[in-house]
Amino acid sequence: MGGTVAEIELSPAEFVLEETIEAVDGLECEVERVVANADGEVMPFLWVDAPDLEGIDEALEGDETVDDVELLADVDGERLYRMGWVRRVDALVQMLVEEEGTVLSAVGDADGWQFRLLFPDRDSLSRTNDYCRSNGIRFQLHSVYSLEEGRQGRFGLTDDQQDTLEIAFERGYYEIPREADMMALADELDISHQALSERLRRAHRSLVQNTVVIGREGGPDG
Repeated sequence: MGGTVAEIELSPAEFVLEETIEAVDGLECEVERVVANADGEVMPFLWVDAPDLEGIDEALEGDETVDDVELLADVDGERLYRMGWVRRVDALVQMLVEEEGTVLSAVGDADGWQFRLLFPDRDSLSRTNDYCRSNGIRFQLHSVYSLEEGRQGRFGLTDDQQDTLEIAFERGYYEIPREADMMALADELDISHQALSERLRRAHRSLVQNTVVIGREGGPDG
């Protein structure tokens, strides 16, 4: 199975339920699934959990980011709701549908909303990213990787690449002037100068490809 997975984070202010999350201490939300009603509007099914859910219904009713809230189930202290999302969020979800994107997981709490999204290819991810930018929807991109290649690390880095970048940063390689040269780093990592140069180049390329130019075709790895 092919496809591109993106792991992103949005603040509650950029997505939904900011007021509810602030009103209910320790609230955790998890999207069960998203469906469209007869009018084509997106209606998510959402599980909520907290140490004390007293006041959750009142908070949801007063939250301007959702409407048509309906309690579907109350199971062992967790509640399942169906609700509508405000137009801006609904438009984002419709964009995902248009690009054949799939929400693999979506979990929200006071720290933000964590998403794992599956796209058919990098171009569809790029168009969704462009849509968010042009509509003022800000998110933090944590990782992009291909299902065929398997998950690497944040921003597509391998473990060796990430370790090398961290060591280079800690040793002052990126300071001006440099506090460590490539020869010293190569000795510490027990690899050749040439191997270090190639590893850094590939790591820098992955960082640029997965943060600055998402979806743009690059040259061959080398």
